[in-house]
Amino acid sequence: MIEDKTADQDAVQEAEKSAYEKAAEEGVDPRCIPQSLDGPPPVGDEIEYPDYTDQDHANWKYLFERQMKLLPGRAGDAFLKGVEKLGMTPERLPALADVSSNLKRETNWEVARIPGLLHEKDFFNLLSNRQFPSTDYIRGEDELDYTPAPDCFHDMFGHMPMLTQPEFADFYNLFGKAALHAEGADRPRLERLHWFTVEFGLIKQKEGLRIFGAGILSSKEEVQHALSDEVEKLPFDPAVIVEQDYTVYELQDTLFVLESFEQLVEGFTDWCMSRGLLSENDV
Repeated sequence: MIEDKTADQDAVQEAEKSAYEKAAEEGVDPRCIPQSLDGPPPVGDEIEYPDYTDQDHANWKYLFERQMKLLPGRAGDAFLKGVEKLGMTPERLPALADVSSNLKRETNWEVARIPGLLHEKDFFNLLSNRQFPSTDYIRGEDELDYTPAPDCFHDMFGHMPMLTQPEFADFYNLFGKAALHAEGADRPRLERLHWFTVEFGLIKQKEGLRIFGAGILSSKEEVQHALSDEVEKLPFDPAVIVEQDYTVYELQDTLFVLESFEQLVEGFTDWCMSRGLLSENDV
């Protein structure tokens, strides 16, 4: 009887682990193991511009130009407009302080400079305060095609343009608030919602399906794969998404499609309120 109870507890603990926690146990790159902040990170104008090398700038230029050539007809309008609003160019790595100032003007978000992949509580706390956590180092020449670790190309190019879209920006703020209240099995449920929206989301436009997820937009392989017939595309439904398994370091074979960013805000809010993760005061 004791053995059965222990087995049940182990099963529950395994079910409540995030995909990243499971990956870390499998010996993934130590750069992908979340770390906790040891104090408030620098935000906005407090962020110093790193002493980037010429090679760092060259790596940014290569990645920026490669992705921008792939994105016409694939990336959503909100993302492409966001790149322009944030003043990103291939010539040099953007200063996080400058990007933060532009985000503040557009949607009242700021940028917080962090050392690497964050522990979820620190990450969610920043989101709940409309602060996007970003690294300021860029991948090396040997990882230009793929890096499992976070870097500023993914953070800045992949994520920040979407934060200029008002409804998406509000959704991400609500996500941080909801995640701070999540316990048990709701933790991996919210992680799945994050994965299939923020990282790997698709949206319908009058021209057809388009990409808004950062994990796709910052990846050469994913951006060419996501809209292909090899991927099953399902309608956006939080109740379905929270039960959809995925693997972190492989091409995605199932994605979800939004009708609009308003649908994202409304669907997420309704699901979270049904779980007690958001209240009227949060919305």
